[in-house]
Amino acid sequence: MREHFDAIVIGAGAMGSAAAYYLSKRGQRVLLLEQFEIDHRKGSSYGYSRIIRYSYDHSEYVELMKDTFPLWFALEDELGETLYHQTGGISFGPADDKSLQATIKALESGGIDYELLSIEDAQERFPQFRFWSDFKVLYQPDSGFITASKAVRGHITLARQLGAVVKESAPVDQIQVNSNSVDLFAAGERYSASHLIVTAGSWARSLLQETGLDLPLTTLRCQLNFMSPADWRPYESERCPVWGAHVSDRFRETVYGIPAHDGSGFKIAFHGGAAARHPSEIDYSPDANNVEALRPFMQAHIPGIADSPARESRICLYTQTPDKHFIIDSHPSHKHVAIGAGFSGHGFKFSTMVGKMLTDIALDGGTPHNDRLFKISRFAD
Repeated sequence: MREHFDAIVIGAGAMGSAAAYYLSKRGQRVLLLEQFEIDHRKGSSYGYSRIIRYSYDHSEYVELMKDTFPLWFALEDELGETLYHQTGGISFGPADDKSLQATIKALESGGIDYELLSIEDAQERFPQFRFWSDFKVLYQPDSGFITASKAVRGHITLARQLGAVVKESAPVDQIQVNSNSVDLFAAGERYSASHLIVTAGSWARSLLQETGLDLPLTTLRCQLNFMSPADWRPYESERCPVWGAHVSDRFRETVYGIPAHDGSGFKIAFHGGAAARHPSEIDYSPDANNVEALRPFMQAHIPGIADSPARESRICLYTQTPDKHFIIDSHPSHKHVAIGAGFSGHGFKFSTMVGKMLTDIALDGGTPHNDRLFKISRFAD
């Protein structure tokens, strides 16, 4: 027997859960398929928090963020829960850092409030941090974090209330794309739909190869660390901003973090990791050397946590495109198939918007939101 839906979404992480919600709001009969359990730890969407910010070095992301914040607020109202926690955010690094300079320009062109702080002012306002004399410190008050797992589960809860069918432990074994429909097999069951949205994270490349499309997606194994300082108070979200350090010239990678909240520990991580050919190769055991590699940065810039133990470390996957911009587009050969992929470690903040955009693309053939950066055609030879 084959069960038919208006739309099927493959992958119930941040983007897929949002797509299922917006499809359901459009009156579609939706099937959301997840190969693992809902809110699993093997992909990119699980966890306490992800940074939300206007501070981007591309004006397109700044403009998209203007459209995204209202969607988060509307989602909070519908759920009756808080997902966005405003802490303010700082970006700091050498004054001549090109990304930092571009971020300032993008904020200015977007009309977004920000402050450039002197080293003395920054040190007084954020005593947890140490800033070198050649640094520039950018403060943006709207920055904060989204409670990640809570947001994923929230989208799914609302989608279910609107009639969506959600199936866990249902890996997709086969996809057949027809001229105006799709057939697929998942966990021994056969399904069909008029529209398909693929939001399968690091598994998207191998899935889409079945449809004749090979996207240049690379899986990165990244480690998140949650430090446990002796004195918690300076590092809690009531007193500490989210932050990003443009220091890849002096330390291995850009480093970023989120203050402690709800027992999370103080989050710190490199923005990047080692590449794997396929997510099946990933070792999910945390590496103590990753924490030790971060300690020189902590000693230089957050000395109060430099000697702290990590209360928890966890592996998170990035699915990266060559230019680190997203893919939000229809399949080049099948316009009833929409694809959200390659979010490159900075997509979660946009996830509710991405779900809406993918719904627009799948049902209407396009979206009113600016998707210029996200077209698959940019990878054409």
